[in-house]
Amino acid sequence: MSDCIFCKIIQGEIPSAKVYEDENILAFLDITQVTPGHTLVIPKKHVQDIYAYDDEIASLVAKKLPVIARAIKETFPDCKGINILNNNEPTAYQSVFHTHWHIIPRYHAEDGLGIVFTDHSKDYSQEEFQERAQRINQQIKL
Repeated sequence: MSDCIFCKIIQGEIPSAKVYEDENILAFLDITQVTPGHTLVIPKKHVQDIYAYDDEIASLVAKKLPVIARAIKETFPDCKGINILNNNEPTAYQSVFHTHWHIIPRYHAEDGLGIVFTDHSKDYSQEEFQERAQRINQQIKL
């Protein structure tokens, strides 16, 4: 896509600090560097979001995420953990509409990334959980 910043990075029109590249995948340092080593992993094929993945794109990305995550952990010995995030649609904070995965090394709990999960488990009965799971399962198309 001509107006996609990640496609421009892939084409070499915009510089990037490349971490990894092959014929299908590009990984480069995120310009924001939430923490040192914060890396984006993208398929070179323009795919808007996770909903547009086919089996091939899913496989290509899934194979490289752990390889790159291990390299980041090895590079930064103070790294105590890693978050791998993929945002889809504006409500989920997707701001570039070329699918991408953030690999964010974590050095301590207050290092710039905040994630809070609110426990709503007591708000629903087991029957509601099962009904919800069944509805999702019926939509799975393999």
